[in-house]
Amino acid sequence: MKRGTTSAVRNLIDAAPEAIYDLVADVTRMGEWSPECVSCEWIDGATGPAVGARFRGRNRHGLARWSNKPRVVAADRGREFGFVAVDPVGRDMTRWTYRFEPTPTGTEVRESFEMVRNIPLYIRLFDRWIMGVKDRRADLEANMRRTLACIKTVADNAHLDHTEAPSPTICKTKWIMKRPAP
Repeated sequence: MKRGTTSAVRNLIDAAPEAIYDLVADVTRMGEWSPECVSCEWIDGATGPAVGARFRGRNRHGLARWSNKPRVVAADRGREFGFVAVDPVGRDMTRWTYRFEPTPTGTEVRESFEMVRNIPLYIRLFDRWIMGVKDRRADLEANMRRTLACIKTVADNAHLDHTEAPSPTICKTKWIMKRPAP
């Protein structure tokens, strides 16, 4: 993908924007609903979402395994959470953003990505030959739809009221089982 490539998906969730933000911005839970992310942990002394905070994300896609150290670039509770994933030498590569718009019945959540740098040839080859992905943009769009669907499942079943943490989910298992073979 080239610099400037963007894509977004939306989902309506029956919970307050702040409750959905709290789920998304707790990156330690991202592995529960993202088809690619296995786990995340705050690093460098960070303990939660704040602009400049970094976390380590561990990812898996087919046989491929890799980690990343994204940096939080937006942390506005109930409105926006965003981070920039970096390439193997630490340069900004992809900006991921979640926006939360209140609706009469809950929240419209928008997840998007923007390529802030062209994907180098070695990463494109890795995507195709190791991960088995021929169209990375379409793959990321499908992953975003799955992520938001799982967050919706968690939120809808948790009756979020800002005092009770939602229980663990089986979304991760369901999505891995449903993912088509490369």
